[in-house]
Amino acid sequence: MVRGLFPAGVPFGGILDEIPLGAAVMDLKRRVVLMNRALTALTGYDQAEARGIHCSNILRSSMCLQQCPLNGGDCNEYAFVQSNIINRSRERIPVRISASPIHDLEGRRAGYLSLVEDLRSQEKMDWKSSHSTNFGSLIGRSPQIEKIFSILPMVAQTDSSILITGESGTGKDVVAEAIHLASDRAKGPFIKVNCAALPETLLESELFGHQKGAFTGAAENKPGRFKLAHNGTVFLTEVGDLPMGLQSKLLTFLDDKVIFPLGSTKGVKVNVRIIAATLRPLEQMVREGLFRSDLLFRLNVVRLHLPPLREREGDIRLLMDQMLSTISRQFRKNIRGVSEDALSMLLNHDYPGNIRELKNIVEYAVNVCQSDMVQVSHLPEYVFEDGLRQKQAAKLSIPVPSSLGQARSDSRGCTWVDMEKKMILEALVAAKGKKSKAADILGWGRSTLWRKMKKFGLE
Repeated sequence: MVRGLFPAGVPFGGILDEIPLGAAVMDLKRRVVLMNRALTALTGYDQAEARGIHCSNILRSSMCLQQCPLNGGDCNEYAFVQSNIINRSRERIPVRISASPIHDLEGRRAGYLSLVEDLRSQEKMDWKSSHSTNFGSLIGRSPQIEKIFSILPMVAQTDSSILITGESGTGKDVVAEAIHLASDRAKGPFIKVNCAALPETLLESELFGHQKGAFTGAAENKPGRFKLAHNGTVFLTEVGDLPMGLQSKLLTFLDDKVIFPLGSTKGVKVNVRIIAATLRPLEQMVREGLFRSDLLFRLNVVRLHLPPLREREGDIRLLMDQMLSTISRQFRKNIRGVSEDALSMLLNHDYPGNIRELKNIVEYAVNVCQSDMVQVSHLPEYVFEDGLRQKQAAKLSIPVPSSLGQARSDSRGCTWVDMEKKMILEALVAAKGKKSKAADILGWGRSTLWRKMKKFGLE
């Protein structure tokens, strides 16, 4: 269909790829004939998969059945509608879809052209004018988070590589996407690649693409994630798991901004910003020969460390209230809040899984709650048991001359730091140096005890 519209030698597919919006050419039955790189990045479907498939099965939009401007085949001029699509990763993306007919050289209708504009960036608040307690999807009032909020608008306006570190579940992917949406690349693709999810051979093809015949099963050319992210951002999560061979290739890209697809000797220049994230200690991995020092230097231009939730004073309640409101609305439940006993357990929980764990706990509670208040019985069993252990530990007496109760009674004239030091030392004496038992006596998690010992120089 497309060949009959353009003179010989005009690479129509290449013209489509230069359009910054998602674009698809369809025949009269609205089956996909061509789609560009931007639409591939947006939907997750490549051209080979989409060819011959009805457009509604690729866009999967809420407007396909009722609002589609092509319904009935009576689209005679440019028309558009604002709606949502569901991409291959099951993400809901707000878009503006426009459609217009394509006519052949004799004026007969030959098909349709659809343009798909990603509206996610327009739905975000203006970062420069928004309050530091709510930066896009980021929420928090603790000093550690406010410091990160103050840095993000500045680093977003540059193209420097960013390395985000922190424990699992601290929100590294949310911060990476927030930086992209606050940057001049917001209208370009944001493509996430999990470096730990694929073996080295598949990962290289996924990142850099391959040429037809490059290896067994390579039936046609495939653009890699870097090429699909042209004028956008590539987010490399778990970059510490990147194999050594690919580390060298990534370093070459960071130096030259040129990729070499598998089976090709010709480089392709792409304009992509790199944001990497890891929970691994990269400096230690460099010393052990598991990670290239020169790659670490190139990725570590701007470093953002996300603190664990247990160290973010006051943010647990803030995040919990926001999650409870959002999830209750999604599940169509009228839950007003959390009871005092349940709140006490949630605030004292150690959250080794950080924000992700808190979200799972709240979602579980909303699922099982049949009243307007979350009670202790609505919490996951392991949180309930942890809360009971803390209560029991608080009632234990310590058989040493100066008990924790005496420490409290002698607290006049002492600072809280002095009291905590004294309580820790007395618990360690009572536990005969066993930190696990001392933590139980104090009603703390082991990581909390270790953190406080390190803070007070008691290691």
